[in-house]
Amino acid sequence: MTTPSPTAKTAVENPPTADDYYAVNRGGGLFSEAVSQRAGARIAVFAHKHRLAPTVLTVANLGLSCLVSFVVVAAAGPVAEDRVWAWPVGLLALVGWQFAYALDCADGQLARVTGQTSAAGGRVDVLCDVAGQIALVAALSAVAEAHVPETPAWLVAAFAGTWMVNLVTSVMQTGSQASSMVTSRSTPVRLVKLVRDYGAVIALAGVVLTVAPQWSIFIIGAFTLVNGAFLAASIAFSGRAALKD
Repeated sequence: MTTPSPTAKTAVENPPTADDYYAVNRGGGLFSEAVSQRAGARIAVFAHKHRLAPTVLTVANLGLSCLVSFVVVAAAGPVAEDRVWAWPVGLLALVGWQFAYALDCADGQLARVTGQTSAAGGRVDVLCDVAGQIALVAALSAVAEAHVPETPAWLVAAFAGTWMVNLVTSVMQTGSQASSMVTSRSTPVRLVKLVRDYGAVIALAGVVLTVAPQWSIFIIGAFTLVNGAFLAASIAFSGRAALKD
């Protein structure tokens, strides 16, 4: 029989508030902290009240993000051919991807506050994030190709590859080896960093799919450049630090 940790016992006796969950959030950027992490804190309150394990939220995030992406992929052709209105599909993507990300924020908050963190749970979280983001990349690529059939294959491949840079670097930012190229938290710096804030990025993607899905090709091109440039800068930054060591 497993004995609950002291932290878990305290959480049962004195249910944490949304502020308690938000206090242990892992950031993610200006938009994510202001919107996604706060929404995640409220989801964590609900999950704790109904005795849901953090991994349940992780799997729910995966299921919702993949379901929304599947709908976007399936509707890409009909929307491009004007057989289906774009705005319902785009609105589904905007709300669905945001809620899925809030679930992703909530699982970590719930685990940390209630003492349910584990190496296995962390692995499931990362793997589900990878699967969900693959589905999202496939959805954006499908929309771009449906509206611009001559979209080059190399651009789609580059977009898919560089998109994962954010996920890889966020995983690398944990533990004793964590470091940052720009540590300032000033408002101008944080505004610039919105281009790599996952919450802000998927919000922009959802808005584009809602009002002008034909612009998806520009989204793909822009984020390929941004993430590719960040990857190059990260390699240079880490390489210089390694040489100093």
